[in-house]
Amino acid sequence: MTRVHIAMQTAAAGLLAGSCLVLSAPVPAESATVLVPHRAVYDLKLARSRGKRSIETVRGRILYDFSGNACEGYALQFRQVSEIDSGEGKVALSDLRATTWEEGDAKSFRFNSQNQVNQRVVDAVTGNAGRDSAGISVMLSKPKEKNFNLDAKTAFPTEHMRRIIEAALAGKTLLELPVFDGSESGEKVFSTLTVIGRELAPDEKKPDDAAAGNAALAGLKRWPVTISYFEQSGNSGEQTPVYSIGFELYENGISRALVLDYGDFVVSGIMSQLDMKDAPACK
Repeated sequence: MTRVHIAMQTAAAGLLAGSCLVLSAPVPAESATVLVPHRAVYDLKLARSRGKRSIETVRGRILYDFSGNACEGYALQFRQVSEIDSGEGKVALSDLRATTWEEGDAKSFRFNSQNQVNQRVVDAVTGNAGRDSAGISVMLSKPKEKNFNLDAKTAFPTEHMRRIIEAALAGKTLLELPVFDGSESGEKVFSTLTVIGRELAPDEKKPDDAAAGNAALAGLKRWPVTISYFEQSGNSGEQTPVYSIGFELYENGISRALVLDYGDFVVSGIMSQLDMKDAPACK
């Protein structure tokens, strides 16, 4: 359980027929989408276990602290702590901490993360990426110094979220993009498929969590969204996602009702706290 982004993801084959597919395209220079600074806490618990890997309980918490604007860039502090009990006294404690900064026009991206399992560091990544007309250049300093290039169509996490919201506002139901967020070894690019459901009416499926009664969310558009993450490969056949995450997405970028599907088990994330922060105006 090393990521959520949270950038935040599932495919439904029944939605593919007759839907409008948005393929990856050059990143837009400007966006009318306004992402609101906020701090959210999600309580995690096991929703169901399946397959060969038996999981008895999962409990944990996600802290998602997002700030900034399109002019100053977007900063994210993220932490996910999960305790996974597979029975017979086998308990694993995972602690992922990540900080990122992304330029408002997605031309640069800085990332730093550390993942611990049972208080032992298993991954530590630090690096930055820059975009120009030729593509994306990535420079890693951890886990080892390395430079490499990515396709210009690759999206960074905040840009990915903006593109999802823009697709939803345009009435699209699918968005397909390669995404780089600096996770794992810092070299991973995932192919992603986002499925966007029908817009929810204000009085439909009323929130019963920390989003309930929040004046800043009242009247905003929201959609059920699922993002599936796939290994990149040249195989044109059907692939199984590495994992997927579902959530309700508001047009200002706030997410609630998380469903994290890791294949062998599914974890739900209930928003237990939501603090809206002052949004600095672009100068």
